[in-house]
Amino acid sequence: MSLVVQKYGGTSVADATCISNVARRVVETRKAGNDVVVVVSAMGQTTDDLIALATQVSSDPSGREMDMLLTAGERISMALLAMAIRDLGVEAASLTGSQAGILTDAAHGEARITAIRGDRVRQYLDEGLVVIVAGFQGVDPASKDVTTLGRGGSDATAVAMAAALGADVCEIYTDVDGVFTADPRLVGTARKLEAVSYEDMLELAGAGAGVLMARSVEFARRYGIPVHVRSSFHDGPGTWIKEEAMEQTVITGVAHDTSEAKVTVHGVPDQPGIAARLFGALAAESVNVDMIVQNVSTAGHTDISFTVPKEHLTKARGAAEALIPELGADGVDVDQAIAKVSLVGVGMRNHPGVAADMFKVLADHAINISMISTSAIRISCIIEADRCEEAVQSLHDYYLPEQAPV
Repeated sequence: MSLVVQKYGGTSVADATCISNVARRVVETRKAGNDVVVVVSAMGQTTDDLIALATQVSSDPSGREMDMLLTAGERISMALLAMAIRDLGVEAASLTGSQAGILTDAAHGEARITAIRGDRVRQYLDEGLVVIVAGFQGVDPASKDVTTLGRGGSDATAVAMAAALGADVCEIYTDVDGVFTADPRLVGTARKLEAVSYEDMLELAGAGAGVLMARSVEFARRYGIPVHVRSSFHDGPGTWIKEEAMEQTVITGVAHDTSEAKVTVHGVPDQPGIAARLFGALAAESVNVDMIVQNVSTAGHTDISFTVPKEHLTKARGAAEALIPELGADGVDVDQAIAKVSLVGVGMRNHPGVAADMFKVLADHAINISMISTSAIRISCIIEADRCEEAVQSLHDYYLPEQAPV
């Protein structure tokens, strides 16, 4: 008997009809002879609605209470799905993250999974039940406080649970058919990929492809869990995330991200230790920094620019401004009207000239680049936000034209 972990996102459980459809799919999987663990997100826009409610009653809600509030969404989904499954003649039990043994650190709002003690999940599976686990949440064993894993955290819950239980596959059900060469909402010629390597998917997720949370891909790669990203609205195949895709093209996909802001600290003394103090202060505030660029020194001073998620911008700006007197810098500027566009592909390791071609494509469309970051299989550029769609389309047309094989 195989063990299958299935994850259903918010659109997949958006209303009673959707939940009934998910229940039928789960029951079909169970009756096919599989043990099944299901991880669910909150229904539809429930999480956003709860956040909006919190801002109406508090100007600065505490992280602990926000986590208590937001975890309510998944509890609703899991209980309703358990009811629907039982009405179809299959026994099911729902568990919160803490009941399922998902242990995390103490970082409210962006906690990281430290261990999974799945004894209760295994017990229910041994009894023949379908087990439904609330995604996006866990518990800090030191304080016993409920925690949440950040946006997309249900993906991390599902893959981590699959790893802990030794599942044969983790299926991520969503409102798209799989992983595409670009966002199909921006690029009409974007094509679904049959398979993507862990390495490519990790870079795509980090570059803004929203189909999977980057931390979930890290879990899958570390523990060798095959992940199947597929639509919850039909039975067709999706995209497999696994060790190696069958064929490595130069470019796997074009990703974009408009959720970041750029912070620039002007007139920083060009001395050893300055960057360490600045980014140490940001780390102390739990600010996630993405791209970093330091300009060439002029008259002993330089500018340091970096990008952060917009939800971290207030903390990042505050930390940087607090250091201005200590660093002897001139000031801090913020630009929220930016976008990150990225090329990703394991094949670019062995193909020189990819960066040059990317810069030429953007230049041909008069799209200015303000920051550049690279890895062995990714090139990212920061551009003006209002040029993002044009940039993604032009890069996709150049590297992944409609007639090219994928």
